[in-house]
Amino acid sequence: MAGRPPRSDGKIRVSIHVNNGYRYACTQPWTIDPESGRKKYHQVYWGQVDENLRFIPSVRYIYASDEEKAMLDFPPEWDLGEIHKFSGSRDKGRPAFDGTDVNRFYGDIWLLEQVARETGIRKDLEEVFGGNRELVDDILTLAMFPYVTGFTYNRVARWQKIAKSPSRRELAPATITLLTKSITEAHRMNLLKLRAARLHKDELCAVDSTSRSAYGKSLTDIRWGKNKERLPLKQTVEVVVYTLDSHMPVYYRTFPGNMQDSRSLQTILNDLQHAGFSDIALVTDRGYEKIRNLETYILKNQAMIMCTKVQQSLVMEKILQYGDFSTRPDDMAIDQESKLYHQQFAIDYPVESTGTSVRQSQRLRLNLYFDSVRRSEELVQLDIDITAQQEKLQLLLREQEPLEDDLSLKRHFRYFTLQYDPGKRLLKSFELDHNKVEKARRTSGFFSIMTHKLDMDAMETYRTYTLRDEQEKAFQQMKGQMVSDRQRTWSEEGKTGRLFILFVSMILGSMVRHTWRTTELHELFSSSLDVLDEMRSIRCIEHTGRAKFITPFVGKQLDICDAFGFKVPQSCSPDYVSRKKHPKKRGRPRKRVTETDL
Repeated sequence: MAGRPPRSDGKIRVSIHVNNGYRYACTQPWTIDPESGRKKYHQVYWGQVDENLRFIPSVRYIYASDEEKAMLDFPPEWDLGEIHKFSGSRDKGRPAFDGTDVNRFYGDIWLLEQVARETGIRKDLEEVFGGNRELVDDILTLAMFPYVTGFTYNRVARWQKIAKSPSRRELAPATITLLTKSITEAHRMNLLKLRAARLHKDELCAVDSTSRSAYGKSLTDIRWGKNKERLPLKQTVEVVVYTLDSHMPVYYRTFPGNMQDSRSLQTILNDLQHAGFSDIALVTDRGYEKIRNLETYILKNQAMIMCTKVQQSLVMEKILQYGDFSTRPDDMAIDQESKLYHQQFAIDYPVESTGTSVRQSQRLRLNLYFDSVRRSEELVQLDIDITAQQEKLQLLLREQEPLEDDLSLKRHFRYFTLQYDPGKRLLKSFELDHNKVEKARRTSGFFSIMTHKLDMDAMETYRTYTLRDEQEKAFQQMKGQMVSDRQRTWSEEGKTGRLFILFVSMILGSMVRHTWRTTELHELFSSSLDVLDEMRSIRCIEHTGRAKFITPFVGKQLDICDAFGFKVPQSCSPDYVSRKKHPKKRGRPRKRVTETDL
């Protein structure tokens, strides 16, 4: 007998399935078993149904996509009013609390909620997720939790019992897993486009990466690479783009753990272009410096500031033109504040584009700097390295110990040319590489920075580039205060969602840190975490059938609100204004005296 044919509208019927005394709203989709050719059914639970046929959606339904929800066909007699309650569209007004009486910490979360509003991240998230405020509250809760507690997500539900979080539901581990897996690449790109729209034209943005060790062994991007924490774990590379004025993250992406920064730049530029980052200037360190990347900047007409290796031919050509000098090159000027010698060169660098066309560089400048103190230190260190390497090679030659692999030899004995038996790995002779030593002496004390499509002199370029040092501190905050030093996911979907939430967390943390560092809070607190600790004692008290109320803001808590520019809730402010209504006086009011009447 043939089975029931599929519906013409493509929808799936929802029915009641009783299991262990519980009534579930269930669908039973099927697939074809490739071996037997028979239909194989499996059950999917979307919530519960009470005795009055009221449907109570589960987390699976709440986090399902709009397409999945549209496929469900509920019986017409079911009460679907709870769907509207959990959809994120809340009624206006001051609702009464309908839960158990609670007295929870709230001050640090209140501050981060104001930060989410001020940075626009809450508004952007609501637009990304179609106005679903409940889902946005869950994401913000997960973004705030590790920052304010220092714990991983397995303690979120426990923490929600003592602290008031934006989310009104208990975020158990299973719920968090479903939430993170529901976040897709489309959500990421939509959020990046919204963040890009908030930037000013020609905004300076720093690009940098950090490695993160991973516990999960099934992730595609984990690879052996240069682990900055020197741990025996595979890792991924996380790239973040920050603005240099407020150090606010505006872009992120993950790469395999063995990916060099210079090889990832092409992908980053394409990603930024697709997300609408069209009028920004990128600032990169020497890790992203390659001739092909310079040509890519020119072909894409991208404004940039790029730290350049002095061994590059364009830079070496300018250094060799100075010839021999004792104290400093004659053509360089001195900056009194930094005590650096500097000179700027205009560079003409045409690049072949598609076909026979040629793209000309626009205001490409090479900024060359010379530090006399640094030069003396590097020359002393050069003599120390040569002496140490020579003594080690003499010992290897005398003892006839087996040599390391070729890459290690180049790294450990870079100023010498070695002759050895490639089979037995035994050293025969060695000789000082005079050309390499002379090149090291020539370049000692020099460093260079290139700019494209920017009107900056040499020292303005230098001071702008040094602003990116704050990005390293942001990575330290991410790995330390936000407990994100490890990849704690075992699936690709979960990793996508976790990175999305981490990006939101970094936006919140960046504003807190920037405000602490640039205001008088830097004198009152030793770190940005101390600011949150000071706010934590403020409580939110909720009693059944009553409106919630927040305890008063006192002492340094008021200073924190002033530094951030946040308005203290009216009932929590120490300034009380009498609400007594005075009766109006009889008669015509007194005429106001003006300057012309005097």
